[in-house]
Amino acid sequence: MAAVGSLGVLVSPRASLLSASKERRRLSSASNISLGFHPSSPSLRARRVSIQTGKLNIRAADADTEKTRTSDVPGTAPSGSAVNQLLGIKGASAETNKWKIRLQLTKPVTWAPLIWGVACGAAASGNFVWNAEDVAKAALCMFMSGPLLTGYTQTINDWYDREIDAINEPYRPIPSGAISEVEVISQIWILLLGGLGAAYALDVWAGHDFPTILSLAVGGSFLSYIYSAPPLKLKQSGWIGNYALGSSYISLPWWSGQALFGTLTPDVIVLTLLYSTAGLGIAIVNDFKSIEGDRAMGLQSLPVAFGVDTAKWICAGTIDFTQLGVAAYLFAQGKTTYGLILLALIAPQIVFQYLYLLKDPIKFDVKYQASSQPFFVFGLLCTALALSH
Repeated sequence: MAAVGSLGVLVSPRASLLSASKERRRLSSASNISLGFHPSSPSLRARRVSIQTGKLNIRAADADTEKTRTSDVPGTAPSGSAVNQLLGIKGASAETNKWKIRLQLTKPVTWAPLIWGVACGAAASGNFVWNAEDVAKAALCMFMSGPLLTGYTQTINDWYDREIDAINEPYRPIPSGAISEVEVISQIWILLLGGLGAAYALDVWAGHDFPTILSLAVGGSFLSYIYSAPPLKLKQSGWIGNYALGSSYISLPWWSGQALFGTLTPDVIVLTLLYSTAGLGIAIVNDFKSIEGDRAMGLQSLPVAFGVDTAKWICAGTIDFTQLGVAAYLFAQGKTTYGLILLALIAPQIVFQYLYLLKDPIKFDVKYQASSQPFFVFGLLCTALALSH
């Protein structure tokens, strides 16, 4: 188009009365005779190169546009990482292998806090010994809390969130149809029954007169169900839902680990429930990426109810002030060294909040959690060790 326009200035006013074909022939003749252009002259060759280059650029632009259009089609997965797919986090690649899809639904990246919680409970009991039997008990308890019951929780949450995911992440396994309804329901039941069976085995192994661990597993599983499923669907309420999620990630695995190797005491129960308030803040981080779908489905997550700017400060505040409260408790109990260690672990979390969470919680949610949470979980272990002495 640009090349034709540049030649058009050589045409007389009568050209407007000619047909398009005659005009092109007249322009060709005028260009070669009147202006002295020869088909093999350098000037014409340069012009042809320019025109051909323009055509290539147009074709390239059309190809890019087509790629953009393809990636915008609902249900089409963006190019992603195979590692993210196996971990069950944002940025996952599309997958057709059913076992990989089943693993993705359990979100292995979420197992770590539960596994760590069991370790904290075992440490807080003061009775864990590094021998084969205790390590095997702890490993089974971690398997129950992580892959089995957390896998159950994540799968059932994805099942009841399939309509929201169809808006936020339509390429996820369930809304995209990569896994069938029967396969999802069967996975939910297998993980649930497997987790409860492991809990009962742990009670027998520990010689409990009352099935403490099984009771905790049943309670946690029920909490997971009402968190995701109607009619209660606790996640519809930002405060209650996020606290329920936080307590299931901190208190329940801690209690299981401590009950396996020792005895739960009232002060531990209260302290871990307090720590679960920090878990509420961590749960808010996961809500930022789902604002559009939550709003469309009427879910009052805190980012929807208060807006992103207010919710990010609520998130940071609950995480920081809860841990500072626990540090104050440790100082009051005369556990000064542990209190100082906990303060040292809180400081980098505040730095990463400033760098990522408070800057853009939607863009940097994964980066913030990857940077900050290791310090948080080591703070949990520090508190557990303090309680064991």
